[in-house]
Amino acid sequence: MATSSKSATMPGGAGHGDGVTRRDFLFVAAGATGAVGVAATAWPFLNNMNPAADVLALASVELSLNGIQVGQAIKVSWRGKPVFVRRRTPEEIKAARDVDWHTLPDPQDDATRVQKGKDEWLILIGVCTHLGCIPLGTAQGEPRGDYNGWFCPCHGSHYDTSGRIRKGPAPKNLELPSYTFATDTTVKIG
Repeated sequence: MATSSKSATMPGGAGHGDGVTRRDFLFVAAGATGAVGVAATAWPFLNNMNPAADVLALASVELSLNGIQVGQAIKVSWRGKPVFVRRRTPEEIKAARDVDWHTLPDPQDDATRVQKGKDEWLILIGVCTHLGCIPLGTAQGEPRGDYNGWFCPCHGSHYDTSGRIRKGPAPKNLELPSYTFATDTTVKIG
């Protein structure tokens, strides 16, 4: 009889012999509640590391090319930088292609600066590679420099109709943004 009285008084007072006590349930419930609390507290800090909505909105720009006439250029903003979009004339394309590009300060062929089949469209980041000024030559009446492209008034860099540096202190050609033609009349920059 002494053995039966020992089994009736189990630690925790359960006495059922199934091994699960109220104390075990409370430990699991408290642990689960704590885990949910930690996750709920950590989420705002982790979510704060994501880019803001205004930054995501500037990640790409869709631009309609319908109103741009042959020989005209426009300036749009992308990621806080000016982007030049020029619809080149056949003469501008020929002038860019006739250059011995191997002799340029930053050698680059015109065909590598435009998309195949879209030779008339030149899309560039409009920031001089010397000290970050914005070159002239996009708006009507602005000087285009000695090579009919762009002219940087800050220190006198001249770019050609392909945006390549031809004269002046700028070390590199005007940069090319990533872009794709969504349709024949729409381009997506970024």
